Parts: sequence; structure tokens; C-alpha cells
Amino acid sequence: MSSERQYLDIFTAHREMIDRHSAGVLNALRGKAYDDFSRMGFPTRKVERYKYTDVSAAFAPDYGLNLNRVKFAVDPREAFRCEVPNLGTSLHFIVNDSFYSRPAPSLPEGVVVCSLKQAAETYPDRVAAAYGRLARTEKDAINALNTMLAQDGLFVYVPKGVEVERTIQVVNLLRSDVDLMANRRVLAVLEEGARARLLFCDHAADDRNFLVTQVVEAFVGERASLELYELEETHAKNHRFSNLYVDQQRDSRVTLCNFTLTGGLTRNRTDLTLSGEGAAADLYGCVIADGEQRVDNNTLIDHRAERCTSNQLYKYVLDDAAVGAFAGRVLVREGAQHSRSVERNANLCGTREARMYAQPMLEIYADDVQCSHGSTVGQMDEQALFYMRQRGIGLDEARMLLKMAFADEVISAIGLDPLRNRLHHLVEKRFRGELGHCSGCRLCK
Repeated sequence: MSSERQYLDIFTAHREMIDRHSAGVLNALRGKAYDDFSRMGFPTRKVERYKYTDVSAAFAPDYGLNLNRVKFAVDPREAFRCEVPNLGTSLHFIVNDSFYSRPAPSLPEGVVVCSLKQAAETYPDRVAAAYGRLARTEKDAINALNTMLAQDGLFVYVPKGVEVERTIQVVNLLRSDVDLMANRRVLAVLEEGARARLLFCDHAADDRNFLVTQVVEAFVGERASLELYELEETHAKNHRFSNLYVDQQRDSRVTLCNFTLTGGLTRNRTDLTLSGEGAAADLYGCVIADGEQRVDNNTLIDHRAERCTSNQLYKYVLDDAAVGAFAGRVLVREGAQHSRSVERNANLCGTREARMYAQPMLEIYADDVQCSHGSTVGQMDEQALFYMRQRGIGLDEARMLLKMAFADEVISAIGLDPLRNRLHHLVEKRFRGELGHCSGCRLCK
């Protein structure tokens, strides 16, 4: 049986149950998603945006599907205390793909943070106007598969002119006593002048094979501001495919920070569309990988309007036989004059067996722009190591300090002091070998 066929058969056999556990707005797109996935199948390495990841191999095992809603004998918060100290978060949980929340979190009037299923039932017009608009099923097989199977997720809505002071933290927990596939969605809508910060933390609570698809759609209105942070801390048996789509209007600002500390196979696709004049976007990524871990980040920043600004910085630290890939494309369309873009990718390979694939790209159709891109791949600076060892620093400590200094540029770009301090602590533990592939939440340690 082909990889595609087993998922098509799952959907056909369980369509009624999937629909019953979801909502009409989500169910309305499943038929088209099924047709698109049937037509496309999983992308091969000949597809440019998937050339560094064998998608079919990742989806080949039979993971089953989370068709039954997760039930807890205890509140998941008691087992996973993942709040970042002093961050002042509004904490929420997605267990596999089921939504849990604190009772009555303190949020400004009009702000909605709830289950996507609940939002589709309570605000059907609001959800229908946005759901699936950016993550087109005919454009990407992961979008199609997720739209076909996802039953729930997260909905965030911030009305015009409202600032959410508390960071909205979402803890994604994978829990199962058998191998499991989970499909989740996130839909965020920030109206004109709204401001919000989102922090996503991914954890695997059980020592099972997990396969996760996640599709995030974010609409950022005029003069609105969105900060979105992602931290993955799972284990070697976890396969994660995440597609993030952001649409920005005039004078909006978006900051995206993605940190992969531990995991198995991670594939992140990030598409930003700068639709309005004066929109600005900053993308930061940090990957720490060892063993046989594979991390593939693929980005597209589409400058469609004048005077837009984008900045990208991705850094990888690879040890053992880890494999990293970064492909970043900046597209400046005709008429997008006075665009400014900087794209940087720097990579550190700690062993001869580690592999890094780098592909920064510029595609420019306007003649009055300032754009640059570059990538480096190298090993530890032997002169710096020699200098530090001359001053009594042991070899392992010297290597750790150089890795910390290398990653610090990305960590320092975080605007939230508590999160930045927490990441300094976690990254140091990771480099010291004290933060291994977890079987539960390590943020509380």
C-alpha cells in the first residue's frame, strides 16, 4: 500500500466520525482536500521545496489516527508545568489535537482564545472567512492531508486596537500508549492595530512513535503586531511537519522565532506575504541537533508592496550524524519598490559526519531595492579553542562556550526577557548534555 493510499482509506472509512468530532466550517473543506491529496500525493525530492526531506518515508508507517478524544484522569497542568517564570502567560494545552484551557484566563474584553472547533460553532462566519485561505490544499500535500484529517486546534482572535499584555502560551503535548498520528490547526486573526504574543512549546510525554502535522494561518491587520515563538523539545521518535502561513497588511510587524532543541525529524515551512505597504517581518531560527536528528527549515518571504522590510537569521549547530537544511527564498515582485531584505544563514558542524545543506535565494523583479543574502558552513575555530585552553579552560567547556556564543545572536533577538533568559539556560543545558531527548516536559527542570 502506498503512503498516500493508507491516509485516503483512513479518511474514507472514518469520515463520519471525523466530521462528528469537528465542526461544519472545518468539515466543508475536507472533500476538496481529499481530491487535492489524491491528485498530488506526497511530494518527492524532485519538488524544489521538499528536496531535503523524504516525505513519503516519514509517512509510510501506519500510525493510525487520533479518532477518540483524549480523556485525562488528572489536569494535564499538574503533570506539565511549562510556564516560563515571570512571563505572565495565559496558559493553554493541546493534547494530541484536543484543546484544554485554564478556566477563564485573564484576557482583555473581546479577545478570544479557544478551541478551533468551538470557535467554528460560535463564530462560524469569522472562522469561515479565514480558515484555509492561506493554507491552500491545492498548493501543498501537507496542507491537504491536514485539512482532510484535522478535527480541532486553536483559535486566537484579537479585535481592533486591543493589546494582549499576557503572552498566550500553548503547550502541545503528545500522549499515547501506541504509535500515533496527530493533526492540529491554528488560526490567528489580529485586526487593525491589535497586538499579541504567542508561544508554542512542543513536548512528547510518552516513548512512542509520533507523527504530527500542524498548519498555522495568521492574519495580521494594518498596524497590528504579532510575535510568535516556537520551541520544540520532543524526542528522537517524533516526526513533525509544520506549515506556517502569515499575511501582513499595511505597516504591520511580525516577529517569528523558531527553536529546535531536541527531536527526531522536523520539517518547518514558513511563508510570509507582505501584502501592505510598509509591512515588516523578522524571522529567527536556531537548531541544535545531534545523533541522527534531521531538521529542515524552508522559508518564503513574498514582498508584494512598496517599502516592506524583511530580515532572516537562521543558525544551526550540528553534532554526530545530524543533518540540517535551510532553504530561504526572498521574492520581490514587480512594483515592490524600496524593499529591503537581509537573509543570513550560519552553520556549525561539530563532526565530520554532520551534514548541512544551505540554499539562500533572492528573486527580484523591482529595480529600486536593497537586498542581500549569504550562508556559511564551518567547524569549530581551532585558534579560539587553543586560546581558551591556554587559559585553563578544559576542551569540553571551551567547545560548549563557543557553541553558546554562536547561538547567542539568535537568542538575544528575543524581545521577551524571561523567555530569553530561559532559553539561555536551556541551550546551555543542551550543549552540556543535560537536556537529552525528553520523555516529558523539561522546561520545569
